[in-house]
Amino acid sequence: MTQRRGVLLRVAYDGTEFHGWASQQGLRTVQDTLHGAVLALDPRASALRGSSRTDAGVHAEGQLVAFDTDRDIPARGWVLGVNQHLPDDVAVREARAVPHSFSPRFGARGKRYRYRMLLDVVRDPALRARAWRIPELDLDAVAREGRDAVGTHDFAGFRSSSDERSETVRTLTRVAVEREANPRLVAVVVEGSAFLHNMVRILVGTLVDVGRGRLAAGAIARTLAGRDRRLAGTTAPAHGLTLERVDVAWPEGTGEPWPP
Repeated sequence: MTQRRGVLLRVAYDGTEFHGWASQQGLRTVQDTLHGAVLALDPRASALRGSSRTDAGVHAEGQLVAFDTDRDIPARGWVLGVNQHLPDDVAVREARAVPHSFSPRFGARGKRYRYRMLLDVVRDPALRARAWRIPELDLDAVAREGRDAVGTHDFAGFRSSSDERSETVRTLTRVAVEREANPRLVAVVVEGSAFLHNMVRILVGTLVDVGRGRLAAGAIARTLAGRDRRLAGTTAPAHGLTLERVDVAWPEGTGEPWPP
């Protein structure tokens, strides 16, 4: 009998034309598109196990995806083979062998998101789907406000109404403002162990509302204390957000990645 084995892919995608990661009947999703490409190499491959359910319009550079297969294909073969069956807005960037049934979601130790903003009074067509344009922003105020989110808190006030999880305590290890190579681009980088639905986008929207004077300083602390979404700011648009990295506790038997 052929031994079932696990494969893990690191996947990047432009989320503009996708209705999010998760499979939805009748809609174009990253999960369905990627699964179709995997099935082209192994029609008996299992369902995909992703590390994060990104929303419609959200991008990724480090989405981790695992599946099980009977095929004895090296990591290089999975990267090159799957990519032959994918459209231009999604690509496998890396593959490695993992134990059968390994799930990157449950193996994840932390995630890093990057939210990009274009500081410009005029729109830039080249960045229309990659950054939230804001004409004016007090970056010092944004940085100061972001420090209040770092640590272990109850983030019930920073989730969408559709998120009905009873456990809302999360730990953020970093909330920082970074300048990018393009002097007009600035990013809020958020790192943490786990996140609620729309948590990063609501957090960033609140920081921006403080930075442009629409909310008084201390909005983060007030929302954490009140556990009330109405105390927070706007939900930042999806197109500025990128899942940049997922850190995983690799189990015994994990192979080396390709490309190295």
